[in-house]
Amino acid sequence: MDSPYAIVRELPGLDYDRAVKAIIPLLKEEGFGVLTEIDVKATLKAKLGIDFKRYLILGACNPKLAHKALSGEPLLGVLLPCNVILSERDDGGVTVAAFKATAGFSLVDNPEVAPIAEEVEGRLRKVLEGLPAS
Repeated sequence: MDSPYAIVRELPGLDYDRAVKAIIPLLKEEGFGVLTEIDVKATLKAKLGIDFKRYLILGACNPKLAHKALSGEPLLGVLLPCNVILSERDDGGVTVAAFKATAGFSLVDNPEVAPIAEEVEGRLRKVLEGLPAS
């Protein structure tokens, strides 16, 4: 079930490692490259000595859509890249979520970005829907 700011897909039957491996090609199919990769588990362990579940933040960017959005609204870069997260579930499987561009871009008072947000969100939704259930 989606949240106000994220597209969410719960995949209780999908292995975390398999989800990580599967999502990159799906992002590529929709025109997204991964600019950043943050291993939250490793970072929290290294910086705070805290054990945390496997949790990965991918900073995904579709260059054509980013260029279009930034050309119409230069400060929009504060909302980029579009983050996609993969989080290990306590009961097994994985939660995958992506930035809900329509929610984020709604903060911008510029009607030119609304159709771009809708396209970004639609493409990210296709990525999440393309993940195998198990």
